[in-house]
Amino acid sequence: MNRREFSVLLPMLIAAPALAPTAQAQSAAAPAQLPKLISGLYPPGPASAAPTAPRISNRFLLGMLPDNIRLESHTTHLAPGAPPEAIGHHKHSELWFMREGEATLMTAGATHTLKPGDMGVCIAGDEHFITNASKTEPASYFVVAVGPPE
Repeated sequence: MNRREFSVLLPMLIAAPALAPTAQAQSAAAPAQLPKLISGLYPPGPASAAPTAPRISNRFLLGMLPDNIRLESHTTHLAPGAPPEAIGHHKHSELWFMREGEATLMTAGATHTLKPGDMGVCIAGDEHFITNASKTEPASYFVVAVGPPE
C-alpha cells in the first residue's frame, strides 16, 4: 500500500473506534439479551453440531437468575480422539459431572482425570480445558456454569 492509498483509509481508521461499541457497553447490554429464568422444566435443546462431529453439545438453559446471576447448563459428548478445547478462563465458575468415559480436566494448572460419577470444578478466573482422555472410547459430561453476566 502506498501513501495515497493509506491517506484514503486514514479517516475510516480514525472513525472506527468511535463507531464500534465499547467492551463496557457490550457487557452492559449482555444481561438484557439473556432471558430471565423461571422455575420449571428445561429439556435439552438441539445438538450444536452434526452427529459425526468430535464435540457435540446440547444446551438445557442459558439465562439470568435474580440478583444478576447468569446460569447455563448443557451436556457435551466427546468422540474418541476429539481435539481438546482451547484453554480458557471466564467470569463464571463451571462444574463438570462425568456421565461416561474419562476426561482430562486441567484447571488452575493442575490436571485431573474425571471418571463416571466424578465432578470437576473450575473457579471463576482460573484457566482450564477439558478433553476426552481416551483415543478409543467416547466421553460425556453435564456442565453447569454460574456467575456474573459476560
